[in-house]
Amino acid sequence: MGMGNAPIVILKEGTKRDKGKDAQFNNISAARTISDAVRSSLGPRGMDKMLVDSMGDVIITNDGVTILKEIDVQHPAAKMLVEVAKTQDTEVGDGTTTSVILAGELLKKSLDMVDSNVHPTVIASGYRLANAKAQQILEDIAEPVSIDNDALLMDIAGTAMNSKQINNSKEFFSRLVVDAVKTVAKEENGKYTVDLNNIQTVKKTGASMDETELVKGLIIDKEPVHSAMPKVIKDAKIALIDAPFEIKKTEIDAKIEINDPTQLNAFLEEEENMLRKMVENVKKTGANVVFCQKGIDDLAQHFLAKEGIYAARRVKKSDMEKLAASTGGNIINKIAELEAEDLGTAGLIEVKKVQGNDMTFVTNLKAAKSVSLLIRGGTGHVLDEIERSLIDAWSVVRVAIEDGKIVTGGGSTAVEIAMQLRDYSASVGGREQIAIDAFASAMESIPTTLAENAGLDPIDVLIEMRKQHKAGKNKFAGLNPFTGKVEDMFGLKVVEPYRIGKQAINSATDAAVMILRIDDVIAARGMPMPAGPPGGTPMPGVAEE
Repeated sequence: MGMGNAPIVILKEGTKRDKGKDAQFNNISAARTISDAVRSSLGPRGMDKMLVDSMGDVIITNDGVTILKEIDVQHPAAKMLVEVAKTQDTEVGDGTTTSVILAGELLKKSLDMVDSNVHPTVIASGYRLANAKAQQILEDIAEPVSIDNDALLMDIAGTAMNSKQINNSKEFFSRLVVDAVKTVAKEENGKYTVDLNNIQTVKKTGASMDETELVKGLIIDKEPVHSAMPKVIKDAKIALIDAPFEIKKTEIDAKIEINDPTQLNAFLEEEENMLRKMVENVKKTGANVVFCQKGIDDLAQHFLAKEGIYAARRVKKSDMEKLAASTGGNIINKIAELEAEDLGTAGLIEVKKVQGNDMTFVTNLKAAKSVSLLIRGGTGHVLDEIERSLIDAWSVVRVAIEDGKIVTGGGSTAVEIAMQLRDYSASVGGREQIAIDAFASAMESIPTTLAENAGLDPIDVLIEMRKQHKAGKNKFAGLNPFTGKVEDMFGLKVVEPYRIGKQAINSATDAAVMILRIDDVIAARGMPMPAGPPGGTPMPGVAEE
């Protein structure tokens, strides 16, 4: 109160504020709700989610980042966990569910410590120490992999597909994925880099998923604009044009008065000559193929067909850019300025019929390595899920080739890290060791979740895994969800890139520490303030569409 007992208004009317343990409790509860939303989708026995948006569009998937992108998350702390999944997806392409579950478990453990009067700063410090040690352990237990080891690269792709709908055909798809990634890989100074933009996907319904094919080149979902145009062009010289083969309309309203029929003929002849000149400009450069981003007039189509030039119109901008990169051509904005040096080259361009539609296949490319996957499936939803699965698979093969390191799955790596962290915590003085022990317990949430999703007793599974890992007996011992037994994951070919674990642990730690250090939430009017017990019903502020 100020002078004369007048109230001092600092925050706007309607602003809500939570402080201290209440703020931490609410933030952690909201974040854990997000973690619980994806928990049941982890592993090969995980369940799928059906997401329906406000327009009625349906997505069926168990891909963590897809689920979190599609649900309407409003709570700011919950959004941080969505960011964890997005970062994991951008950096690695897989392991999104793992990273979110780990972040949720770290927050759950921290809540118990806060209740025991361990200060959040101490917990954050312990988590940072544990993260650094976990990264070191991960580095030590990683195994090498090279780009020439096709069998191991296929195992990596197959592991990424284990929890997907295409699991039954994973060997077939693994071969396609490894071939695709190795084709676009580039070597510089003994290190490999893979640009996934050079891998294109084209989806067509009407056949089984096993009829998916890999094309070493580009597939353009366009047909020739005129039936008389050639369907097969060898040694193609390609003009890429971002301008219409049409007569340009005047900028302002114009009126043309014609008093004599000969004037009309002259007018029509001039239009025809302008279109003929455009085609002649293309012809004189030596081009025998035209990909046009704009329209092509009917008369121009006729002239192009007479010259034996293949032409496709209204080609997507993204396809034009891929064609430019792959053929070595330049995209031209004025037809009159097209020169021979602007043309791209391809060994073969072929028009093929796929599911009743003509598509253009551009192959034998010399300028750059590009591949396309023509994905087949029964329905659009199946095609979308196959595409998501393949993107995950070639992303993990990419990072495995780039890093040259792999670790085993099935929760084996998580248990090995947890056991070594517990030994490490004893050497750390102060209360931080409590947080390091909690971090170790959080790591074990990965194998316990895999066991729960497989309908197994998580305690029995964890005890058996600890037993096999103890004293360095078998660092590859992990859960086989199909048999319910703890087995050697390396022997079962359940392997994943080292970067999945590295990024998941880093992102989860950063998000947990950031949320944990918040002790005051000031929300403007209209923003939800969650409440409710952790693990209970979803908080307001985390709504599924």
